[in-house]
Amino acid sequence: MILEIKKEIDSHKNKRQAEVYAGFFKTGISEYGEGDQFIGVKVPILRCIAKKYDSISLEKIKTLISSDIHEYRFIALVFLINKYRANTKQKEQIFNFYVKNCKYINNWDLVDISAPHIFGDYLLDEPRNILYQFAESENLWKKRISVVSCFAFIRKNDFKDILKISKILLRDKHDLIHKAIGWMLREVGKRDIAVLEEFLNTYHQKMPRTCLRYAIERMEESKRKKYLN
Repeated sequence: MILEIKKEIDSHKNKRQAEVYAGFFKTGISEYGEGDQFIGVKVPILRCIAKKYDSISLEKIKTLISSDIHEYRFIALVFLINKYRANTKQKEQIFNFYVKNCKYINNWDLVDISAPHIFGDYLLDEPRNILYQFAESENLWKKRISVVSCFAFIRKNDFKDILKISKILLRDKHDLIHKAIGWMLREVGKRDIAVLEEFLNTYHQKMPRTCLRYAIERMEESKRKKYLN
């Protein structure tokens, strides 16, 4: 099955698209995606291929997620999400698989497609200590997982963890963390603007500019100006 999947993905290789992705996902020396390898296959194609192999095992997903090729890792996460949603009895096993293999979830698109749907969803009804372990990690991607996973809670109008994690990471130096926190705070504001404004009233002067801009993006202009000034 793995050979079939790889062969089908490879049949859609696009050198020009691969070059675009390499630049977009910052694969150069000292950039956050340094060394990541793209073959130029678009996401809708990968999702379409994934639908054909819904019986894939975790063992085979492990082979894909540990690949150097970004598109193989991406489709591995699509398989994992589909399997998580389809089998309630396997959720804990899939969560543990995700945690064990998170070193391969090493670019922002891989985090964003998977973290809320596996890491966050599983923690809805479980102790969330691991969320804070990830937030306090030195690893960029673990930190982003901790932030974006909170989307699962936010959708349930549970805001306490994203507010706590935002405080923990407020002075983080990486713009991918700034953007993720701002994005999640904006999602809080969509559901309860008073909660967002209470947070901003306390912390807007300490927030990185990018984070603040993301958080207030949906506000009326007068309020945006107030926080920016």
